[in-house]
Amino acid sequence: MQKSECPGGAQLRNRVTGTCDQKTSSSAQIKHRATVQRSKSSLSASSPESARKPHPRPSDKLNPKTINPFGEQSRASSAFAAIYSKGGIPCRLVHGSVKHRLQWACPPENLPFDPLLITLAEGLRETKHPYTFVSKEGFRELLLVKGAFEKAMPLLPRLIPVLKAALVHLDDEVFERGLNALVQLSSIVGPSLNDHLKHLLTSLSKRLMDKKFKEPITSTLQKLEQHGGSASLIIIKSKIPTYCSICC
Repeated sequence: MQKSECPGGAQLRNRVTGTCDQKTSSSAQIKHRATVQRSKSSLSASSPESARKPHPRPSDKLNPKTINPFGEQSRASSAFAAIYSKGGIPCRLVHGSVKHRLQWACPPENLPFDPLLITLAEGLRETKHPYTFVSKEGFRELLLVKGAFEKAMPLLPRLIPVLKAALVHLDDEVFERGLNALVQLSSIVGPSLNDHLKHLLTSLSKRLMDKKFKEPITSTLQKLEQHGGSASLIIIKSKIPTYCSICC
């Protein structure tokens, strides 16, 4: 005898079968989506844009301190760098075993100060080699030539703003080069610098608050007084009241 199926048995089997069918359908959809996604990824990886995209190189992360101004890939980052790289500065850097030096294309005393001295002063704001050395050493050597006073005097109105730009620069080494250049100029033009001195003392007064610059700034002020005479002392005291004269 066949057992009669209990009421609702067929319905229960239909529910179970329907649930299984739904699970099978969902599983198939998930597999299809994964296949499509892998296909898109594969196409993206093999696309021309992806193939042309360069991989990063370790050297791309480097930022060398020194540069070759004559390199094919070198790009001038300032007016001074552009002039130097094109041979506009009539000297070249000679690397020595102990220290570097400049070799001039002709005797410096035969060179016009305008605009060379101003260009070298602008180079004091450089932060990369060889521009830093060429600018500070070229400025110093040019002021040592015979007749430097007569050649530098007419340029003072144009030199002072350039030196001021170095003295307000955030880079400590640039500021120190500005100090040295100011002393060198003062030793050549003497009291003639007094008319322009007030434009430079404000930046010195601000840096005087920094302990590491107190000694070099004080030394600079003393030399300005020495070269500029009693009139310079009055100007210095008006801007920096705490300054003590070398005559004290």
